[in-house]
Amino acid sequence: MSLQIHGMIGHRLSSETIAPVGPVFDKDYIRAFAQAHEQAGFDRILVGYWSEQPDGFLVSAVAGLATSRLGLLLAHRPGFVAPTLAARKLATLDALLDGRLALNVISGGSDAEQRKDGDFLDHDQRYARTDEFLEVVRKTWTAERPFDHEGRFYKVEKAYSAIKSEQKPHIPVFFSGASEAAIRVAGKHADVYMLWGESLANTRQLVERVRAEAAANGRTIAFSLSFRPIVAETEEAAWAKAETILQQARERIARTGAPEGKPQSAGAQRLREEAARGERLDRRLWTGIAGLVGGGQNSTALVGTPEQVADALLDYYDLGIEQFLIRGFDPLNDAIEYGRELIPTLRAKVAERERARQSA
Repeated sequence: MSLQIHGMIGHRLSSETIAPVGPVFDKDYIRAFAQAHEQAGFDRILVGYWSEQPDGFLVSAVAGLATSRLGLLLAHRPGFVAPTLAARKLATLDALLDGRLALNVISGGSDAEQRKDGDFLDHDQRYARTDEFLEVVRKTWTAERPFDHEGRFYKVEKAYSAIKSEQKPHIPVFFSGASEAAIRVAGKHADVYMLWGESLANTRQLVERVRAEAAANGRTIAFSLSFRPIVAETEEAAWAKAETILQQARERIARTGAPEGKPQSAGAQRLREEAARGERLDRRLWTGIAGLVGGGQNSTALVGTPEQVADALLDYYDLGIEQFLIRGFDPLNDAIEYGRELIPTLRAKVAERERARQSA
């Protein structure tokens, strides 16, 4: 397998422990954040999607033009841009970035979030729309002549895109969502399925479900797993750091208030269930922030020295997960810190594991 390490950037400094700093679209911060990831040895960075935040296409453009090697993973919610136009926008951005773009399709795990942009479909309807959206996007990326499409959500006549992806056969499609409806769509369309960090047992079970769904569609699929590593020189210092982070997050919520409503997605529900089992699971898994925020976003951590966290990630690698998205609670500084020891250590351990397998 080929190890890939992904990060995540924001459009300004902010996290569960840090109140937003600077202008809402901070171009200097975006550039510095992206460059820090490239210098730290990341392969790709995720640009997220929120219904009240700056446009991810333009955040990706700023980040991509500030780097030369780093891949970009753009989160996009189907339903607000016609699939033919979305395909052309994505292909144009891929050309701008010299073939470094990937698409993260998120169908929306919160009714309230979707309605801010005028989408009133329910959960399963959103995934049905995503299924058709990706069908049309893929046709637009690859069709050599104009095509027609008439479905439940979209109808086009003589659709065609003069601009094609720099990558063949097309831009890689990452996919998020842990519900049954989501897994059905992932099995049909995803090149990479993205999971939030859970216990080894739960992760193994979800990987097997998604892999079986892909196989039923005659496809294979890769996996990406997201964690928030908390590292320090000693294990004791790392756990003390985790407790400090939890206290800072509580203090920020006390000042600004908790987000409205409990996250609705199946992934958030899975993290809440993990948090209910305890703050410390397996060897290194910490659910403190996940429990505090109700499972919102990827909020579980691996805690320890860089070598201990790398060993914990290696346990997931052995389940068939070859891509890891890691980001910290002090986003820019943590990305730099990961590059000093955690990323090189993990790459060395994976290389050693692969050499041993080849010898066997």
